[in-house]
Amino acid sequence: MKPVKGKAAVNKVSKDALKTVNDRKVGKSSKPTSKKVGAAKKDPNKPKRPPSAFFVFLEEFRKTFKEKHPHVKGVAAVGKAGGEKWKSMSKSEKAPYEAKAAKKKTEYEKVMTAYNKKQASRTDDADEESEKSKSEVHDDDEESGEEDDEDEEDDEDEDDD
Repeated sequence: MKPVKGKAAVNKVSKDALKTVNDRKVGKSSKPTSKKVGAAKKDPNKPKRPPSAFFVFLEEFRKTFKEKHPHVKGVAAVGKAGGEKWKSMSKSEKAPYEAKAAKKKTEYEKVMTAYNKKQASRTDDADEESEKSKSEVHDDDEESGEEDDEDEEDDEDEDDD
């Protein structure tokens, strides 16, 4: 066979040759995995976010759906049916759920402001304690630093003898 010249030769280059070395490893998925490194731990005392209007609707819809369809056990089926029903509803039909969601949101905001104030007071107390301990350690370092300088001078004088 004759060697191919021109654009056809470029197209014949294998895709593996163009991949980086890490992508060619056996068992390596092509999707990059995103792991949170050093993610902060969640505070169990932090209030939960309020549900959106859709989830307020979905709470009520689940009850009615299960009454009409007792044989359906899957959560996904209930969710899909609820989503389709929500999309088909008019703004006037959605209004009561949006009002309930807004009410829950205002309650959540009040609770969160109280929570944030409590957290801020805790961090202020911790900062004051850490500043005190830092200053004490810092004072000790200065005193020991002066003594070290005198010792070094004495060592130098002994070397000259």
